[in-house]
Amino acid sequence: MRLVFATGNRGKLAEAQEILGLDYELVTPADLGLDDDIEETGSTLAENSLIKASAIYDASGLDCFADDTGLEVDCLGGAPGVYTARYAGPHCNFDDNMEKLLAEMAKAGGPRTARFRCVVTLIRGGEVRQFDGCLEGKIALHREGRQGFGYDPVFIPREYPDHTLAEISASQKNAISHRGAALRLMAKYLMAE
Repeated sequence: MRLVFATGNRGKLAEAQEILGLDYELVTPADLGLDDDIEETGSTLAENSLIKASAIYDASGLDCFADDTGLEVDCLGGAPGVYTARYAGPHCNFDDNMEKLLAEMAKAGGPRTARFRCVVTLIRGGEVRQFDGCLEGKIALHREGRQGFGYDPVFIPREYPDHTLAEISASQKNAISHRGAALRLMAKYLMAE
């Protein structure tokens, strides 16, 4: 089955391909010549995921899916949340985001508990379905590891209390990740069709 994954992040694409397996051919909007930036104007992960999937479906007419992921840190009142990818500002990168996160946590004090939440929106034949995933853990005191992408070097999952997501293998991460959980639910739904 061919699906468009509404992402420009090659790390996410590889992660999704590993999770969904060879029964799915994943292509990106760029592979289809769609290079427009999709503005995430929603106030929730579900809204942003739907905005991205709808934009790609409307532009291509092809079955597609999109995700939106947020990191919720308890001592920061759930921040960065829907602003996870642009926490340090509109033209920031994940190094900037992690620096800001660690600095804000140092000021706030309190528990380091956190979670990643993910909402995947699938549009197939015009029908919309959403799937949720969550990964509980805590934020490290400093960066560790070189695997993965995003906040992986500072997120310690509950399942691997001595390692950040950037210190475990891609297959270990995919088995527990928030995106992995949501994508497995999507794959289960597609297989039942």
